[in-house]
Amino acid sequence: MKIIDKTPLQDKKGNISFTARVRGTLKYGLNWYADLEAQKRVIAQLSRVLEKGFVVIRNFTLPDSEIVIPIILVGTGGIFVIYVTNAKGFFEAKGDQWNTIRDGISQPARINLLSRVAQLTRAFQKYLEIHKFKLSTTPESVLIASNPGAQIESLRPVARVVRSDAIKQFAASLLQAPPIMSAGMVYDLGDYIIDPSLRREAPPAGDPAEEPFSRAQAIFSASDPSKPFDPNDLGFAFEDENAPQGVPPNLRETNPAIPLPDRQPIPAKEKIFGMTNAQVIVLAAMSLIECCILIGFGAFLYLNQ
Repeated sequence: MKIIDKTPLQDKKGNISFTARVRGTLKYGLNWYADLEAQKRVIAQLSRVLEKGFVVIRNFTLPDSEIVIPIILVGTGGIFVIYVTNAKGFFEAKGDQWNTIRDGISQPARINLLSRVAQLTRAFQKYLEIHKFKLSTTPESVLIASNPGAQIESLRPVARVVRSDAIKQFAASLLQAPPIMSAGMVYDLGDYIIDPSLRREAPPAGDPAEEPFSRAQAIFSASDPSKPFDPNDLGFAFEDENAPQGVPPNLRETNPAIPLPDRQPIPAKEKIFGMTNAQVIVLAAMSLIECCILIGFGAFLYLNQ
């Protein structure tokens, strides 16, 4: 399985420094780093089952936006937008509702993960449409709970829900899906998603040496995009109280294949130095912790002189 890692703020070796973790937490929310680690575990499990003919694009930021698609899985049987959560507890996935269950009582979760992955899927689909990708299938939404402590009751959810003990079975089901693309087309599509301009640089059809590339071109239209990607065209905003990717609690999508009605962009909240109040508090707390560590280390060195 080919992996294209576009995770922001990490170095060339795939590591994220303490400073980068602070920046990422402020920008993407408190669960950002934990979800990144959960992504690594899930991708490792998928790679043990999926080999030739699959491409994973990790944390691809849609151009001219701050929308990060956590995992795009391209296979011979289709395209999947996967959101991995490290949350644990008791949950209910019912239609477009994502609820927490405490003491037998079901109530809406603070962040609706089903709506989140559905809207991420819609954003990615819009990106494909703008760049004139002519595909015979639409991306499917998948929510993977990587934490074994997550217990989920599912009742016809709008996205496929996969628990930690079913990741291997999910991967096996992808192998059994009827193929709609060849392995060569899958690899080409993975590259085209990252850089759509590559399609315009493809060799002309009819060259036997470039046959796989040319077949892929026949499916992925090589015409110039009509306009650049504009997140305002999506009709919704990826914003909640903790992360830019969040979904407003009153905005739910009953089906990722049905577009939401046009909406006016949500007004931005007042910010301090470009940060929300919650982000300022988190930054102050992490700075205090770092100062305490430095003071403690200095005291240790002083007392041992």
